[in-house]
Amino acid sequence: MTTTETGAKERRRGGRSLLRLLLADRFATAAAVVLALVAGCALVGAPLLGDLATEQHVRDTNRPPFSLAHGWAFVLGSDSLGRSVAARLVVAAGTTLSVAVPAVLLSLLAGSVWGMWAGYHRGWRENVSMRTADVILSFPSLLLAVVVLYVFSPSAANIVLVLAIARIPVYLRTARAESAELRSRLFVDAARTFGTPDRTIIRRHVAPIVLPTLGTVAAVDFCFVMLTESSLSFLGIGIQPPDVSWGLMVAQGRQELQTAWWTAVLPGLAIMITTVSATVLAGWARLATDPAQRWRLTLPRGRAGRAAGPAGKPVQEQTGKETA
Repeated sequence: MTTTETGAKERRRGGRSLLRLLLADRFATAAAVVLALVAGCALVGAPLLGDLATEQHVRDTNRPPFSLAHGWAFVLGSDSLGRSVAARLVVAAGTTLSVAVPAVLLSLLAGSVWGMWAGYHRGWRENVSMRTADVILSFPSLLLAVVVLYVFSPSAANIVLVLAIARIPVYLRTARAESAELRSRLFVDAARTFGTPDRTIIRRHVAPIVLPTLGTVAAVDFCFVMLTESSLSFLGIGIQPPDVSWGLMVAQGRQELQTAWWTAVLPGLAIMITTVSATVLAGWARLATDPAQRWRLTLPRGRAGRAAGPAGKPVQEQTGKETA
């Protein structure tokens, strides 16, 4: 069996192992299902329900939810213009994710590459990088986005660009700390002794260890970016009509909480459920990708904390060693 075939077999085995761990955790499984549904709505929502989300029925405004009297399209009611709330929720998922996902990916790519480069080389590169990150972090992300979008025209592209720049220091500082610690490891010294170029060392030896941590940070940061986009749309400087996002739906429905509460509460629930699901799945992914902590996922829920001893190992193992 060749090396390529062996590596492919090991990757398939690792994928099946992660899938079994995911299915064993009902909370992580539920979070993954919710995020998969949101992603599916984002992909197919606009092509399938785009016209229904903008179609107005002025004679049937503010229909109450949870009724099939007017068909499945109005199962979640209608807004003040007679538009289907369910259709708008589905279409808004695509708009919200089209801002949050590119912003996170851009900041992750720029911050991780920059941070690993600065942390590995140290010296003036690290000093300049950290001072630049401190300058960006001195401005709150939401305040910076408000100022920039107020000066320039509010659009999806501008929101993505502003949020991506504002979140770069989060990944830069994490990647710099991890790379600086890995730089003194023996395997990196050995690669350097054999004349391996710095770029190759970073790509082959540093990046595979740093990226799992950055992936967990990105999953948590996704929640922050999505909430920021919703806040900007709520303030009126985010997504603009005729486009629709969850934050814009909350902003448009807040004036009618007394008569049509569902127009603001349902998109707010969509934001909350999506962010909580992403947080839960990020916590699970952090344990699943850490070989030293993966054993916690195999224990019944509630026993992981009690089963860990001072060294982070199961009490059963420590008791067995003491008895021996």
